[in-house]
Amino acid sequence: MRVFVTGASGFIGSAVVRNLLDAGHQVLGLARSDASASALAAIGATPHRGDLQDLPSLRSGAELSDGVIHTAFIHDFAKFKENCEIDRAVIETLGAVVAGTERPLVVTSGTGLLANAGRITEADRTTPGAGHPRVASEEAAAAAVAKGARVSVVRLPPSVHGVGDHGFVPLLIGLAREKGIAAYVGDGANRWPAVHRLDAADLFRLALEKGEADARYHGSAEDGVPFREIAGVIGRRLGLPVVSLSPEEAAGHFGWFAHFAAMDNPSSSDRTRQTLGWRPTAPGLIADLDQPAYFGS
Repeated sequence: MRVFVTGASGFIGSAVVRNLLDAGHQVLGLARSDASASALAAIGATPHRGDLQDLPSLRSGAELSDGVIHTAFIHDFAKFKENCEIDRAVIETLGAVVAGTERPLVVTSGTGLLANAGRITEADRTTPGAGHPRVASEEAAAAAVAKGARVSVVRLPPSVHGVGDHGFVPLLIGLAREKGIAAYVGDGANRWPAVHRLDAADLFRLALEKGEADARYHGSAEDGVPFREIAGVIGRRLGLPVVSLSPEEAAGHFGWFAHFAAMDNPSSSDRTRQTLGWRPTAPGLIADLDQPAYFGS
């Protein structure tokens, strides 16, 4: 297949591109800059200039392809709601191109949308109009399906890890360095699901090749890693005390991230493994985190 990939030069998207190429697919990768275009060309992908707010560029990329994988998102939490609505418009645009065809569109969401609801499964759905702005992506996917598009959703866990990670775990490492402690909330038993970026890339390809319309797939290689274990590795690696904080103390320590630090989000991927044949093989979060590369040495 010729696959249009958004976020093609990003932490997850670049792994998706390499996985697709290794599997014999051709890749048309969205590139915002000359540097991104050069990086894509260097590994055998075809650059397609544009960005998430250039809807005509997205439309033409999808029109030139046999399938689409949408991994890009604007990670500016100061404008989170606005960026979620941008993502809605992107999915609407891509969905309109593939509607009425068998061309697959795979979009990205998060298991965290259903946090603090017990162990969630792929059958669990977000509530229309729910308070979490990121639900816009799944709402847009469902709307595209209703118009005849073959859209499936990959829900990623809070930690997609691996060397080069610049997501939540590096943020926690930075906070620990700044504050002088590696902290968790309460007893730290709240759980984060996790996946290595290479396993996530494999899942996106499988969803493209085998995914069903309106299906939800969970990229949870690990159902849930206790947050205190993450804090424990960070504290040991940095030589800092590992400290339990009350919810009130956590608000001051973590700031806007306090919600995520306290989030309990155990997530099953049983159906994903059964239907797609997904078999994660990369190291788990704790083993991956417990290495010098994560700490700049």
